[in-house]
Amino acid sequence: MLNKTHRFLSLTTAVVIASTSLAYAEPSAELIEAAKKEGMLTTIALPHSWCGYGEVIAGFKAKYPEIQVNELNPDAGSADEVEAIKANKDNKGPQAPDVIDVGLAFGPQMKDEGLLQPYKVSTWDEIPDDIKDAEGYWYGDYYGVLSFIVNKDMVETVPQDWADLLKPDYAAQVALAGDPRASNQAILAVLAAGLSKGAKAGEESGKSGLEYFAELNKAGNFVPVIAKAGTIAQGATPIAVAWDYNALAWRDELKGNPPVEVVVPKTGVLAGVYVQGISAYAPHPNAAKLWMEYLYSDEGQNLWLKGYCHPARFNAMAKAGKIPQELMDALPPAESYEAAVFPTVEEQNANKAAVTGGWDSVVGANVQ
Repeated sequence: MLNKTHRFLSLTTAVVIASTSLAYAEPSAELIEAAKKEGMLTTIALPHSWCGYGEVIAGFKAKYPEIQVNELNPDAGSADEVEAIKANKDNKGPQAPDVIDVGLAFGPQMKDEGLLQPYKVSTWDEIPDDIKDAEGYWYGDYYGVLSFIVNKDMVETVPQDWADLLKPDYAAQVALAGDPRASNQAILAVLAAGLSKGAKAGEESGKSGLEYFAELNKAGNFVPVIAKAGTIAQGATPIAVAWDYNALAWRDELKGNPPVEVVVPKTGVLAGVYVQGISAYAPHPNAAKLWMEYLYSDEGQNLWLKGYCHPARFNAMAKAGKIPQELMDALPPAESYEAAVFPTVEEQNANKAAVTGGWDSVVGANVQ
């Protein structure tokens, strides 16, 4: 598994790792035909501003116009995706997800619960071994680091680190971009806060992170509202902790109204990998496989990168010269990522258990 010294997909090492895979091949004619016959793909929890998913979905539709994309609950969290599959095991209708995009810790859990079916995309060899299930039940898609996005009209001094957020200057200003009892993004934000206090990733970081947010809440700085571009612009959540790719997309969306700044904190720099999988009960399994082929094609991977997410095949594509220079130039500086910690699945699971089990009793802020 990933360890803390492993700089998976770091910009500074992007061209060091050689690829052993074959050149990308188009999906088989048989798969394309079978997917077209199904005529639909049901996704869940894919906001269009997240990782550039708006363009990714549009690209898939343009390539395969015969397949309707049915989008469920764009703002759902990883835990909601798990429950959606469980709740629709016997349902072949439009409420049953075909595919999921969840935090790394959820992949092994869903495999163990029999909720996923295996599938290896054509570019399988270019997905690092550290972030994929050897049998193909789940596989890493992209990663980012947690950052602060700050409304500069509302916040005079932009915070540079987790400790800064505890200052009286930020009363009723700090929010998470998800519910820490269900959202992978928010659960890992607690882990990052724990790391910033010197805790080790895992149960220790979860408990330390909860203590941090309890202190933030007691100080009156924490806002129990799920932050989005709109709440940041309105001033309801002037400072939000979110993945860098979400924060940068929101910055672009707001177009300077209000002016915002995206900051990677000096300590507690946490990198989070998300993973793809196909539901074991997918009503449209061939469309799901074709969707995966598109996501892991050069086109799909570059669209994620355009949305500020570092895609799983980044190393191999960079080495092969398949990444347009303008996409490389649009990324934050490489040095922002050099201190990033990549927790293992085991560490994430231990952290998740501590956070989801202790948020209500330790922090006591009902995020909604």
